[in-house]
Order: sequence, then C-alpha cells, then structure tokens
Amino acid sequence: MTAADAPGVAARRLALDVLARIEDDGAYANLALRTALDRSDLVDVDRRMVTDLVAGTERRRRALDHLVDRFLTSDPPPAGRRALRLGAYQLAYRDDLPDYAVVSSTVAAAPKRFRGLVNAVLRQVATTPRTFPSPGIELSYPDWVVERLTTDLGESTALDALAAMNVAPSAHRRDDGYTQDLASQWVATAVEAGPGDRVLAVCAAPGGKATAIASSGAVVVAAELGAARVPLVAAAAARYGHGSTFAVRADGLHPAVRPGSFDRVLVDAPCSGLGVLRRRPDARWRIAADAPDRLGALQTQLVEAAVPLVRPGGLLVFSVCTLTVAESTAVDDRLAERHPELAPLPALGEPWLPWGRGSMLLPQAADTDGMVVFRYRVPVGSSATSPVESGP
Repeated sequence: MTAADAPGVAARRLALDVLARIEDDGAYANLALRTALDRSDLVDVDRRMVTDLVAGTERRRRALDHLVDRFLTSDPPPAGRRALRLGAYQLAYRDDLPDYAVVSSTVAAAPKRFRGLVNAVLRQVATTPRTFPSPGIELSYPDWVVERLTTDLGESTALDALAAMNVAPSAHRRDDGYTQDLASQWVATAVEAGPGDRVLAVCAAPGGKATAIASSGAVVVAAELGAARVPLVAAAAARYGHGSTFAVRADGLHPAVRPGSFDRVLVDAPCSGLGVLRRRPDARWRIAADAPDRLGALQTQLVEAAVPLVRPGGLLVFSVCTLTVAESTAVDDRLAERHPELAPLPALGEPWLPWGRGSMLLPQAADTDGMVVFRYRVPVGSSATSPVESGP
C-alpha cells in the first residue's frame, strides 16, 4: 500500500478540494461541502472526517496561519497554504489523531510540489508550544468582530460567545422532521400564534420559522423578496408547512397588504449573522465591518413597514440572528421614538436574557445560535402608521 492509499488520505484530499472551492472560487462552505460529499464514494466515517476538516480549517483559518507562519520564510501559493492549514488544524484541534498519522496523511494528500514543505512545517508545528498574541488570533476572528462584540457585550461575554461559536453545532429535529436550531424554534414559539391566527412572516427564507409557526395551527403567509430564495420557502412549505403555509414573493419594504390584515407579524430581518457563525464556518471572513450599521438601518425600515399590517391587539415580533447593538437595541430605540404606541412585551424567560426592551440568547447559554427578539403589542384603537408606503 502506497502513502497515497493510506487510511484517511482520500478524505483529506477531498477536504483540500472543497477548501479550494471556498477560497479560490468563492463557494459557500456548506454548499461546496454538500456537493462534494454527494459526488464522493467515501464511507460514513470519512465523510464525517471531511466535514470536520473543512469546517474546522475554515473556522480556525487565522489561528492556523499564525501556527504555520512561524516556520515559513515566504508565503506559499494558495494550494500549499491550504495543506498547511489542514495539517495544523488536525495537530492543534484534533486530540484524537496521532501527530505522526496527521503529518503523513496530510503530506500524502497535498499536491506533490508542496509535500516537502508540508512535511517540514507540520513536524515543527507538532513539537512547538502553541501561543497566540491576541484573542482575535487565538479565537480566529477578524479584529473588527472581536472589537465590536467586546464593545457591545463586554469583554468576558463577547469572548465566551466567540469561543462558543467555534464549536460545531448540534443537530435538532422538530417533531415533523425539520432540522432547525433550538434558537429559531424558540423564536417561532415567541410569536405566540394559535389555531386560526393569520401570521405574516417577512424575510421568510428558507422557511424554518414560518413552518414552525404553522405547526400551531396558524395560517402563515411566508414572504420573501429574493427570487432565488422563494423556491426554498415553497419547498419547506410543501413538506413541513402543515398545509397552512403559503410562500409568496413580496417586498417587505413595500408590502402589498391591507392594513390590519394579520394577527401576528414576524420580521426575521436580514442581519450580519454574528450570532450564527458556528454553523457558517466561512462567514466570519465574508462579513464586512460596516454590515451591522448598514443592516440596522434596513431592519428599521422593515419593522416600520410591518407595523400597520398588524391588527389592533395583535403582535409584532422582530428577530435577528446577531448580537450587535446596531442591529438590536438601536433599532428598537428608533422604533420607540417613531411608534410610542407600541407596547413592548416582557423579556422571554431563561435561557434568554433581558436586552433593552427585548431578549437576547447568547450562544454559550444553551448551545444554540445567538438571537435577539423584540415583541410589541399593537394597542386596540391604534392608528399606527409607517413612513414606508404600504400597498392596497
């Protein structure tokens, strides 16, 4: 048996191929990984290995570069860099794999012209103590993410949240078989829909929260603007929508809906996603530093556009899967100023924490995604209006 045929080499070679798709071609990690595994003939144990190697190497990219750069005199080409990161990830974060096996199998999986370099560097990584000069490098996040969450949450809470999002997520299946993080399920519960309630879910793709709400017996209109994302909602509605979820293409900023048409409206707004980085291993390297402020402004517009759609006495819910002030309490502050008639509901119970007039779920609190939720009661007799024009 040659080194190329040794156990684990095929899995590592496929992981390198997927990493190339992510880093060279701009593919999203979850999509590139799913496509590669669907086309492979690897056994289950190797498929799990590929999944962990890709996700872990992407999450820890900055820390891994620090570990290998100590032993480089020049920057290697991308293919060489990927092989070094892949090996360093296993040495630093996979205690179940012997160092000698990691080095030999990673060298065998690397492109031939980089095998000498990979062998020499990984042997030094394996035997040299690992130290990191800053939390951003050790936890492997862009500095702006660390600084932003530290400012908004406090240093200890922010670092704990970032550490929690470096751990692969657990899989949770609803009673109907849909796989959905508990945080999202709890957001759907917070809508407090019941049998016969009319519910509008704004920005509904991929449809998880909308179909979860429908399980209560409510009739749910799941609205999504993106043409490519509407089929995702339609597919979820058809399979998990309990016969009462209806996917539509609609602009949340200009809803073509009569005022007061819904008992409940959920605005699950686009956000920076800084609360769900554990399930999106490459997202931390894609998010722009101005995203929280830019998206906070959009969220304000979406929530204001939804206010007139709720019947008097109904409930408006605003949720985001992020942890920044700009996308949570700052949005609520603007809403309080412009719509003082809206009555905030009490904070959700544990493991949620009070967050301004709403609730925050930290990823370290219950092994979930990070979320923020605000809930408002539209008073009976309300004449709520929105600066965003509604349809007929």
